[in-house]
Amino acid sequence: MKRDLLAKSLAQMGSKAAADPAAPAPKVDEGTPRSLRSMSDVLAQVSSQSAQEIDVNDIADSDIADRFDVAEGLDDLVESIRASGQQLPALLRYRHGPGPRYEVVYGRRRIAACRRLDIKVKAFVKEMDRREALVSQALENSARLERSFIEQAIFAARLEDEGFTRIEIGEVLAVDKGTLSKLIGVARDVPSEVIYAIGAAHDAGRRPWLELRRLMKDAGVPGHEVLALVPQIGAPEDRLAVLIDALQAREAGKARQQAPKTHAAPLTPVKGTPVAFKARGKRLTIEVSEGREEGFIGFVEERLDRLYEEWKKSRY
Repeated sequence: MKRDLLAKSLAQMGSKAAADPAAPAPKVDEGTPRSLRSMSDVLAQVSSQSAQEIDVNDIADSDIADRFDVAEGLDDLVESIRASGQQLPALLRYRHGPGPRYEVVYGRRRIAACRRLDIKVKAFVKEMDRREALVSQALENSARLERSFIEQAIFAARLEDEGFTRIEIGEVLAVDKGTLSKLIGVARDVPSEVIYAIGAAHDAGRRPWLELRRLMKDAGVPGHEVLALVPQIGAPEDRLAVLIDALQAREAGKARQQAPKTHAAPLTPVKGTPVAFKARGKRLTIEVSEGREEGFIGFVEERLDRLYEEWKKSRY
């Protein structure tokens, strides 16, 4: 539902001909979640405008990013815009106070591509509060981006920090309650410096991140020690795998150290002597408890060959 609603609204925004401002907003089903209906209203208002050409130097980034590296794969988008122009406008909101006049709501990569090409960016501009901007950002990017698990986790935690309820976050990210709990749990329990040192790890999925969270909680390894274990080279997925292997090895070593030590069975004393022995399978152990009787060990050792021959003869 969310993707269909957003696709329809974006299609309206992408139209070259401006819509009639007096036209009624698209009708939204009353069963649609409140946050999605609010977003539909925002998009309906924006779609009544014409996109403007904005100097990229007048645009500030949002302090809540929904992906780690905007430059990843940017070359293809740069070439596409160079060849065919910017097909889909970005969305900006007005800023108040010193600095750039606008702040990006969504379209960071489009803005970055235009900045590289040294051209103005096509964008809709809307008066929006921070909450509206974050909902718009979440919904548009959920429909267009393939966020990695950890990118979604960080974004979900930051939405919660901004005062969004988990029900609202689940709506805008299109995830169920259980998945959202895992997302936010990883973002809270794995230090951000460790996460960013690893990277987005698009091909990793959620299981490795959940295992990393478990290892950090169970082992109690300080964040700075974990950070030191993250490789400096390799793909993010590989860095994550190497880190997990290192922490699992630590966990196994600690378990071995904490395992109770098994004590050897006591030796059987020879009545009336300081000699004791233990026979187990193919092994015989003899021990003398008094120092002055230690010669007995050598006495037995010297006669082992004769004892063996005597035993052998006794068998036949």
